[in-house]
Amino acid sequence: MFTGIIEETGRIKSIKWNGKSAVIDIYAMKILDDIKVGDSINTNGVCLTVTSFGIKIFSVDVMAETMRRTNLGCFKPGSEVNLERALKLKDRLGGHLVSGHIDGTGIITELKKEDNSLWITIRANESVLKYIIFKGSVSIDGISLTVAKVYNKRFKVSIIPHTAQETTLLSKKIGEEVNIECDLIGKYIEKFISNDANTKQQSNIDMDFLRKNGF
Repeated sequence: MFTGIIEETGRIKSIKWNGKSAVIDIYAMKILDDIKVGDSINTNGVCLTVTSFGIKIFSVDVMAETMRRTNLGCFKPGSEVNLERALKLKDRLGGHLVSGHIDGTGIITELKKEDNSLWITIRANESVLKYIIFKGSVSIDGISLTVAKVYNKRFKVSIIPHTAQETTLLSKKIGEEVNIECDLIGKYIEKFISNDANTKQQSNIDMDFLRKNGF
């Protein structure tokens, strides 16, 4: 699990494709302090496992499904990525609980400055938007952000200067793709409600049935 509070931005050294999957080498500094093989690193919102590391660099394997469902396939050597190590139980939860499992991608349709903040408008599919709520939490490229406005086919977030400086968001352009992970709570609630409704529909036991059987 992660918090969505980015520790540093890294740079892609290389992407070695193997069919539809890939091995990605990433330059980094801070997150390498206590890194081990097998550690989870949130890379632009995607939970990836460290397979090897060296001085100022680490490597990850990315399966075909991950490359299809995220924006990692759009990257090139030199591309910046947001990086965060996995949450420790004793750490403060500064953002919100982020799993690193991407729900879908969105497209930036507008960037607008307002005083010290930057408004970002993102177009997304209904499969993602149904979990986006006003003042709720969302992870954009691994960054924990608060939803400021929601429309039929898009939503907006607003970021402060610190977030802009510590992440890749300032380098984003209109038309670029971003990874989106919706808040876990909404997805679990939907699942519970759906299961409960299906159970009730499948059951033939009602008050009339009980009366006829002597209850």
